[in-house]
Amino acid sequence: MTETVIRAGDDVATVINVFETQPDKQQELVGVLNEGLDKVVRHRPGFVSATILASKDGSKVVNYAQWRSPADAQATFGDPAVQEYGKKAAALGTPAPGVYSVDSVTLAP
Repeated sequence: MTETVIRAGDDVATVINVFETQPDKQQELVGVLNEGLDKVVRHRPGFVSATILASKDGSKVVNYAQWRSPADAQATFGDPAVQEYGKKAAALGTPAPGVYSVDSVTLAP
């Protein structure tokens, strides 16, 4: 299993996109996001990692992704192939994306 490392103060661009969806569409949405990540996004310059989270109640899907820089993330969003997967995902859920920086990380003792 590969793990994503989240560190406060890293200069990476973190994009968190929370999709509201219907429980009967959740797995299809997860599949579209994973397909787009595998076929297109992971090959983009500056891509670091992505994690897809599915809520237990089926109402949400979260895409947590990181790039080496905000410019790398913006260039990815401008890619027509990425935009096509974005349209497919938006047909299955309502996206609410945002760009973040990691301010703090708390670890278990």
